[in-house]
Amino acid sequence: MFSDAITFQNYPFHELFDDPIRFSANNAYLASMELLSTRGKFIPNYKCDTQNNLVTVIGGPNFDICLHMATILSTYKIPQFIYGSAPAWNSKDHGGFFYPMFPNGALQYEGICRLLLLFEWTWIGVLYLDDDNGEKFAQNVLPMFPQWGICIDFIDKFPGGIFSGDITVLAEGELKKYKAILRSTANAVVVHGEVQTMIMLRMLLQIPESEEVPIMTKVWILTVQMDFASLAFQRNWDIQFLHGALSFAVHFKEPLGFREFLHMRNPVSAKEDSFINVFWEQVFACSFPNSAGEKKYQNTCTGREKLETLPSSVFELIMTSHSHNIYNAIYAVSQALHAMNSFSTRHRGMMAGDRWKLPNLWQLHHILRSIPFNNSLEEKISFDQNGELLSGFDIINWVTFPNRSFLRARVGRIEPKTSPERVFTIYEDAIIWPHLFNQTRPLSLCNDKCHLGYRKTKKEGKPFCCYDCHPCPQGKISNQKDMDDCFPCPEGQYPNDKQDSCISKTISYLSYEEPLGISLAISALSLCFITVWVLGIFIKHQDTPIVKANNRNLTYLLLISLLLSFLCVLLFIGQPEKLTCLLRQSVFGIIFSVAVSCVLAKTIIVVLAFMATKPGSRMRKWVGKQLANCIVLSCSLVQGIICTLWLATSPPFPDFDVSSVVDKIVMECNEGSVTMFYCVLGFLGFMAIVSFIVAFLARKLPDSFNEAKFITFSMLVFCSVWLSFVPTYLSSKGKYMVAVEIFSILTSSAGLLVCIFSPKCYIIILRPKLNSRGQLIRRKC
Repeated sequence: MFSDAITFQNYPFHELFDDPIRFSANNAYLASMELLSTRGKFIPNYKCDTQNNLVTVIGGPNFDICLHMATILSTYKIPQFIYGSAPAWNSKDHGGFFYPMFPNGALQYEGICRLLLLFEWTWIGVLYLDDDNGEKFAQNVLPMFPQWGICIDFIDKFPGGIFSGDITVLAEGELKKYKAILRSTANAVVVHGEVQTMIMLRMLLQIPESEEVPIMTKVWILTVQMDFASLAFQRNWDIQFLHGALSFAVHFKEPLGFREFLHMRNPVSAKEDSFINVFWEQVFACSFPNSAGEKKYQNTCTGREKLETLPSSVFELIMTSHSHNIYNAIYAVSQALHAMNSFSTRHRGMMAGDRWKLPNLWQLHHILRSIPFNNSLEEKISFDQNGELLSGFDIINWVTFPNRSFLRARVGRIEPKTSPERVFTIYEDAIIWPHLFNQTRPLSLCNDKCHLGYRKTKKEGKPFCCYDCHPCPQGKISNQKDMDDCFPCPEGQYPNDKQDSCISKTISYLSYEEPLGISLAISALSLCFITVWVLGIFIKHQDTPIVKANNRNLTYLLLISLLLSFLCVLLFIGQPEKLTCLLRQSVFGIIFSVAVSCVLAKTIIVVLAFMATKPGSRMRKWVGKQLANCIVLSCSLVQGIICTLWLATSPPFPDFDVSSVVDKIVMECNEGSVTMFYCVLGFLGFMAIVSFIVAFLARKLPDSFNEAKFITFSMLVFCSVWLSFVPTYLSSKGKYMVAVEIFSILTSSAGLLVCIFSPKCYIIILRPKLNSRGQLIRRKC
């Protein structure tokens, strides 16, 4: 049964490998037609016996060989297993009869992209074989790399048709290519090709041996279709370029007893194998005494040479990935034929001896696509409805040795049928890197990464992987390398000096524990003490003419309001709370209204008093306590109504300002309605301006009883302070806004206290003789 599946004897397959020039499309077509002819008789499309029927063909290693064979074999619907590179076939014409012994190619290319991104190799080079498969790779796969964030520095081709001419001719022009690759800053190079691509790569990297150019060290990423291969004249070439390379291979295990089987294979024990003599001569560089044709080597083969004496670069004593594909293909066909035979046997019994026949090839296709098999290693072999192998890939790390041997170490896997986070697995610690990189992961970037605190900016005319690095703008950070843009810190945090991390903000308010708060509090209490002292002086000398002048009660009320204005400053210092926020501005507004209204009343009384002294004046009836009380009460009442509306509609409340100060969370009293706040200030300003105008107009009245000059100066100070308050307040932030308002309250109140009361205190304390009625009524000539 199995002999019907695959037969090698008496078929000239070895001729395809004896001479490289014969490894061509013509020979592929010829071999395919011979398979379909009667054994020993080459008659195209004619078969005269019923024995040795062709059921399956296993082809490779190159895709073009498989494609040329498919042109003939697909006409007869014969299953074709491909153990090497899968051709880019037309699915309508040939796709239904192909069984690539590789998983879906998209899985491999996705794995390459994941591998590049894992190692942050975003600046790479690409080499591929100049054939139909290579062009398909360039058209369909290379556009994937930018989608994954990977840029390609250079793309170059290996010449196709390696077996179609003189090797020395193919080497022409490779020096220029070598120097171009050497100049590239890309340290990772993806190589897509087939078995002969390794031969071309070795030829390219052999250039430093004959030319005065530096040795090139790159990390080569090899596709699954490639495998180690060499021609006879390359057997002594160095293979150090492979050290640290990464490649993909189909999952496989080595069959038990395979190495023992190899040790027993030699020309003496396997005389029936017509290929082994050719192989023996090439790997041991010797000739058999009875070999036909000219002897290529001087040494004589005994047939007893040991394969284990050969370096890996000449012959590997393990089953390679391509060999394992052949092994699985044979196993799948044998299992399918066994299942088909068992099925036929059961149905013949059920049909009571009637001969049961099924269309074998169609049944074989159906079994191959629908029934999974286990090989001798308990590996599951199955194909999907497109004929593709359902399996994954191993990631191989190549380690070379001075004796031109090498080791393939599995360092990762790509497993499609698993959870998304386990599709791609790699053990970076197990990877051996090329010697030049001192066993550290190589870099393959267009430029150095942007450090923390910097962001990427595009370079004009360059790929997106090439960029400049600029510091983050103020208020933003970047806490990872190579960030496209910076971002602001979360609320409650602010950037550090390097702008690479966020720091938690501290809560800030004007407190009694800091120098600014302490100095303002001391200033307020000191002014309170001075005010009390002045008030005490006036009370002690309340019966003196200078105290009685200009309404003694207004003087007391003005001093008390100034005292309260100094004390209300303490409401602005300390942690803002609901009660203090409610009282701050309203208390300040009402107290200051009383103070300013007192000044206004005193100013008006000065004017009226002077006018009342003129003979026949009718202004005497207006001079008195009633007018003063009316002015103070009416002004204070208006301010009280404004504050009441403010507290009733949109009162102040404790709040946190996280944006005004970069490194602080400002705990403040939110004014609620800013409009009402400026209404309070506006009304105070209106009264102050009226007082200033009235006092200014009365400044030239007789000095002996006129304090209009002092009121004018005090109102000038008061208005100057509060006019400068508005822009200063708006330009300040955090606790300094509160400090500006406190300073304005203290300064304006102190201005009233000093300008109005210091001249009177001077007379009372230092010049008591001037504090007499005679001095007050004396007119200035």
